[in-house]
Amino acid sequence: MENEPDHENVEQSLCAKTTEEELNKSFNLEASLSKFSYIDLDKELEFKNDLIDDKEFDIPQVDTPPTLESILNETDDEEESFVLEDPTLLNIDTIDSHSYDTSSVASSDSGDRTNLKRKKKLPDSFSLHGSVMRHSLLKGISAQIVSAADKVDAGLPTAIAVSSLIAVGTSHGLALIFDQNQALRLCLGNTSVGGQYGAISALSINNDCSRLLCGFAKGQITMWDLASGKLLRSITDAHPPGTAILHIKFTDDPTLAICNDSGGSVFELTFKRVMGVRTCESRCLFSGSKGEVCCIEPLHSKPELKDHPITQFSLLAMASLTKILVIGLKPSLKVWMTFPYGRMDPSSVPLLAWHFVAVHNYVNPMLAFCRGDVVHFLLVKRDESGAIHVTKQKHLHLYYDLINFTWINSRTVVLLDSVEKLHVIDRQTQEELETVEISEVQLVYNSSHFKSLATGGNVSQALALVGEKACYQSISSYGGQIFYLGTKSVYVMMLRSWRERVDHLLKQDCLTEALALAWSFHEGKAKAVVGLSGDASKRKAVVADRMVEILFHYADRALKKCPDQGKIQVMEQHFQDMVPVIVDYCLLLERKDLLFSQMYDKLSENSVAKGVFLECLEPYILSDKLVGMTPQVMKDLIVHFQDKKLMENVEALIVHMDITSLDIQQVVLMCWENRLYDAMIYVYNRGMNEFISPMEKLFRVISPPLNAGRTLTDEQVVMGNKLLVYISCCLAGRAYPLGDIPEDLVPLVKNQVFEFLIRLHSAEASPEEEIYPYVRTLLHFDTREFLNVLALTFEDFKNDKQAVEYQQRIVDILLKVMVENSDFTPSQVGCLFTFLARQLAKPDNTLFVNRTLFDQVLEFLCSPDDDSRHSERQQVLLELLQAGGIVQFEESRLIRMAEKAEFYQICEFMYEREHQYDKIIDCYLRDPLREEEVFNYIHNILSIPGHSAEEKQSVWQKAMDHIEELVSLKPCKAAELVATHFSEQIEIVIKKLQNQVLLFKFLRSLLDPREGIHVNQESLQMPPSVTEQFIELLCQFDPNQVIETLQVLECYRLEETIQITQKYQLHEVTAYLLEKKGDIHGAFLIMLKRLQSKLQEITHQDEKAKEDLSLKDVEDTMVETIALCQRNSHNLNQQQREALWFPLLEAMMAPQKLSGSAAPHLHPEALRSLTMQVLNSMAAFIALPSILQRILQHETRQEKEKEKEKIQQHCDTIGLSNFQMIFLP
Repeated sequence: MENEPDHENVEQSLCAKTTEEELNKSFNLEASLSKFSYIDLDKELEFKNDLIDDKEFDIPQVDTPPTLESILNETDDEEESFVLEDPTLLNIDTIDSHSYDTSSVASSDSGDRTNLKRKKKLPDSFSLHGSVMRHSLLKGISAQIVSAADKVDAGLPTAIAVSSLIAVGTSHGLALIFDQNQALRLCLGNTSVGGQYGAISALSINNDCSRLLCGFAKGQITMWDLASGKLLRSITDAHPPGTAILHIKFTDDPTLAICNDSGGSVFELTFKRVMGVRTCESRCLFSGSKGEVCCIEPLHSKPELKDHPITQFSLLAMASLTKILVIGLKPSLKVWMTFPYGRMDPSSVPLLAWHFVAVHNYVNPMLAFCRGDVVHFLLVKRDESGAIHVTKQKHLHLYYDLINFTWINSRTVVLLDSVEKLHVIDRQTQEELETVEISEVQLVYNSSHFKSLATGGNVSQALALVGEKACYQSISSYGGQIFYLGTKSVYVMMLRSWRERVDHLLKQDCLTEALALAWSFHEGKAKAVVGLSGDASKRKAVVADRMVEILFHYADRALKKCPDQGKIQVMEQHFQDMVPVIVDYCLLLERKDLLFSQMYDKLSENSVAKGVFLECLEPYILSDKLVGMTPQVMKDLIVHFQDKKLMENVEALIVHMDITSLDIQQVVLMCWENRLYDAMIYVYNRGMNEFISPMEKLFRVISPPLNAGRTLTDEQVVMGNKLLVYISCCLAGRAYPLGDIPEDLVPLVKNQVFEFLIRLHSAEASPEEEIYPYVRTLLHFDTREFLNVLALTFEDFKNDKQAVEYQQRIVDILLKVMVENSDFTPSQVGCLFTFLARQLAKPDNTLFVNRTLFDQVLEFLCSPDDDSRHSERQQVLLELLQAGGIVQFEESRLIRMAEKAEFYQICEFMYEREHQYDKIIDCYLRDPLREEEVFNYIHNILSIPGHSAEEKQSVWQKAMDHIEELVSLKPCKAAELVATHFSEQIEIVIKKLQNQVLLFKFLRSLLDPREGIHVNQESLQMPPSVTEQFIELLCQFDPNQVIETLQVLECYRLEETIQITQKYQLHEVTAYLLEKKGDIHGAFLIMLKRLQSKLQEITHQDEKAKEDLSLKDVEDTMVETIALCQRNSHNLNQQQREALWFPLLEAMMAPQKLSGSAAPHLHPEALRSLTMQVLNSMAAFIALPSILQRILQHETRQEKEKEKEKIQQHCDTIGLSNFQMIFLP
């Protein structure tokens, strides 16, 4: 060929270059590739967590391989990885892109993209992780692939293999070998051989990059020496003829390779050299007749792991169309595992990928395999006996179908889906870190080889279907980089370094996202981290320095992009969006020096930015996350909030700040003027260790109005409450309003506060001032709370001499102030003595109080001359007794005084102590506020265990004595009480109830289930006479409810009850009972008689009568009578039915006889309508001819001489117009 001499010259010149020159190239591909030659280390190695990154490590070449332990302790190379040129598309239009050997996704050989499976869309993770992958076009290689196609007729690229060299196979049988500089080093083969062998369909480079295996579309295999470019072997009989080579793979043993053909068979190739002659022996490992294998992957171990126990087995994974197999080639052939796919899309591509990972402190190989949208992970390890165990790990569910799976390191995998979109996944968390569209690559597909078009297409339909998406030979990974072969180009993908990922966001003006990503690196939470080395503190320092640089840039940007014109709100919003980010990250990085110096100075150039900055500090100060600001910032902060009239915010800030560096007097004055009492107290305490002055200032405000008897203003009440809380905190050793007083100051503060409170006079006392003004003021302000403060303080006192003296002195002062002064209410006095009673009741009490004082308090509270505040006085005395004060009184005298004062709760308290429970009933009944509680009390005594039979009997007897009172109070409760506890004595209770109204209410509550008492009626076992007695009372007091009540009652006799209802002339009730008895005719006659009476009333009434009321009575009675007839007609014969319905019809027709008389009645139309209701109702039970005959008989008795037309007229008159004439005789 014409081009061959040129080719030879190129080859010779390239071979002349030395390795040293190549290594010195500025764009050293070897360096860029080796940067990512990592050892897999997972985060699961927790015991090494401080030293191990979540990524692989760069292992330098050494003479002596390191041990596993030393590998685990390795850290990343801190240098940044090699950066290739920016990617650009080659503008070359001279290449024929329709070769049958090669196709891209867009070509006819790659399937219909519109039919590819797409499931749910996951959210974009760019804002969280930034750009994880960097993809670059290898311009030199891409240009020379195009040039080779043009100059030497190499054809389109078909396969790629990468080691320290890059080999690209072409459709015309050539193998182009490129060095680290992307320069063409060798062009192996020629087009004449390509015409004989077909396209290169598979490539493989051995471990030391000395040999290249080429598989061809027509089934041949060649081996080349990559140092000299010589052809070493040409193998034509390694597998059955007529099948393409789909895969050719070197194992770690340079004399052993594996090939897979389009017949689905797998062969082991053993290379030998005997007497200078190179040979190749082939052994079939798997026959395609048992199931076609379309993917193979031998386990490769890096040199530093060559002593790993698993390597001696030379494992090989194979994927057929139905399952995967893992076999060992050494020491003898053995199948270690099979795994079926399960249900899947038959067009999905089987994928296999090995990688060493660290799990549970051990490094072992992990096999990833998938077909479709689920990736399975299998951990392979060797036990002590030498057997191999395979453990299934957590699988990965996807929302897309895969056509390629590549490990980029032990934590990160890169997946390619069927629409040529890359997905970067963190294996452990299964989080998708990034997606990248790579359709611009125009990826080469191996479809023609899977269809074996070069040998006539003699493959199964199943294998051809899988081949539609097969791109096994177009993607190759080496050293953490992935190479993608396109129809005109080669692209490389690699993980960006952490710094590059941050800078990538900065270039896109995503500063906030860049800071967030950098912070995730700082905290060790980022995924796919590259380029950070050293221990945790060193990494944090490196990232923090970069974050500080970004923060300065961010601050400049915030000021630069601030709107110069427009509303102040727009400027505020701008800075509110940006300044908090600066504050947040400075504080997260613990760089307060940076925040309060350079950042604050920079932002202070703009007044709005300065204000927003100061406001951003507030939440940090309030949460105590920011302590120790500079004096200038503190001053500016207070002034800023003061200028904005946000004084409550100022107070909240001051009590969280260290204000020792500020002008204390100025701050105190500001606090007092603005009523910031918490802040004022805080400044006195923290700024000057002064605890008494705040109390003096507050006392000066609230004492005068209290001493004068005036009502305090809301502001003064607030001050008084704060004063009480402040005193409580001081006496308890706590700082106000938060925190604790320094331990060395606690005793001093307590003593100072006590001495201040018990001062005889204030510092600026007037002659009229009463003694102990501070105690007096607090007692007047809130007696109960002040005494509670003292009680808590007494709890904290140690039982030493000084503490005992303080307590007794306080008590003496309290008694002197309150007992000798009439200004205090009974409630206030009671609070004092309750407080004293509690103190005296303590086991270790040392206080002394004169018992006479308690007697005086009793007289004061029970004074019959004072009816005011009755409930208050009783409650105070009760609290005093419950607090232990009862031991201070003579009990009989106490009961007498309580009864006289009508203190029934006191009486109950005393009777309870003496078990006189029956007397307590009187206490409840006499107390109008608690009288209804008596029922629960009686029930509890009678039902709760612990009370004797005599006590229960006395309580019941007392209840019986007051039964009329109980029934009058709450009939339902009284009935429930009797039914629950003494159902057998109901008749006795009835005899005791002489008042008939009360008896009626009691029986109604007892017997009528609608009253709602929760008693089983069957358990009462009452005689019918009791029920009949109730019915008779019901007839007297509520006759309208008798029928409804009878419907729910059960225990009564019909004859006796009928006599009762007849006695009270309740006809409807009598009819109801007769019907219930079975005397239907008797019940009907009563209702008929009542209806005739009502009809007679309206027939003879004049126009002035109440028409509506009378007609309503007639209609109601008629409806009830009709209902009676309807209910019973089903059970009667024809004669008995007529005996009911015909009299009812005649009764309704009788008033209508007057329609033609001289004095007609007033309601002809209404009566006609009611008669029609009777006719319509009886028609369901009486035959129509019988009804008409009865009507005619009725008419002929009046006018026998009338003609047939007159009969029709009469029918119309009575409302029979809807009956047709056909029924007339």
